[in-house]
Amino acid sequence: MKNILKIISYQEIKKHLDFLKNKNIVLVGGCFDIFHYGHLKFLEKAKKQGDFLIVILESDDFIKKYKRQQPIHNQQQRAEILASLNFVDLIIKIPLFKSDKDYFELVKLIKPKIIAVTQGDKQLKNKEKQAKEIGGEVKVVSPLLKKFSTTKISKIFKL
Repeated sequence: MKNILKIISYQEIKKHLDFLKNKNIVLVGGCFDIFHYGHLKFLEKAKKQGDFLIVILESDDFIKKYKRQQPIHNQQQRAEILASLNFVDLIIKIPLFKSDKDYFELVKLIKPKIIAVTQGDKQLKNKEKQAKEIGGEVKVVSPLLKKFSTTKISKIFKL
């Protein structure tokens, strides 16, 4: 699959649902703005939980609003970086969601067997509710590697 074919928008999900049926899907989400070693290890470990890894990629507006910074790479650039990893099977670019309900609806459409998270995920309770609703489970697949963070890298390079 060409890398660009691994990237879809939120609006295109329904066109791909038949393809996703009967797959052992692992779902992860994030910004992945400055891709680093911590991201790599997290995604590698997530992929080992199933056979089809889907990354929900947050919008530039999400980074501005919740991370309180300008993204280094725009959403399309971040998607292309992720698509270059052979163990990432699909990237879904999402808009800025208005509420947790929007994430619930997305999870219901995808129906992952596993929602993979890092230790200390701030949305753990919401993700557990989502997984329970679709008969999936949440798995902590990696510790938070504090020395590898987009914020820390940004400060070092004064970005």
